[in-house]
Amino acid sequence: MSAAPNPSRGLNVALWIAQLLLAVGFAMAGLFKSVTPIAELAPKMGWVLDVPAAVVRFIGLSELAGAAGLILPAATRIKPLLTPLAAACLVVVMILGAGVHASRGEWVGLAPNALLGGLAAFVAWGRWKASPIASR
Repeated sequence: MSAAPNPSRGLNVALWIAQLLLAVGFAMAGLFKSVTPIAELAPKMGWVLDVPAAVVRFIGLSELAGAAGLILPAATRIKPLLTPLAAACLVVVMILGAGVHASRGEWVGLAPNALLGGLAAFVAWGRWKASPIASR
């Protein structure tokens, strides 16, 4: 008779998958907002014309930092508490983004914010409480 799978192992795998998906998504979005000229961003993201270019770049760099924070501290086990902190900060970014979309009447834009924010909240909870990663 085989032993039942360890639920914490399954949760750990699910958290790593979520971390990787979020990191890839936020890295791509962050890079896009960080280096693409504002005029090229505007047709895809109308809000960029309503805020200073520095704000768009700051959001992009924040998303890049969040992507790195989701993976590097956990993978290296150096300050792994930074991983759930990065996830929590990305939840805040998604809440603020949802607020911008709602204020502009862009209701379709709320779906990605809700999905990414929910996934980031799962990672924050999982890495803080349910399946934290031990330091070296």
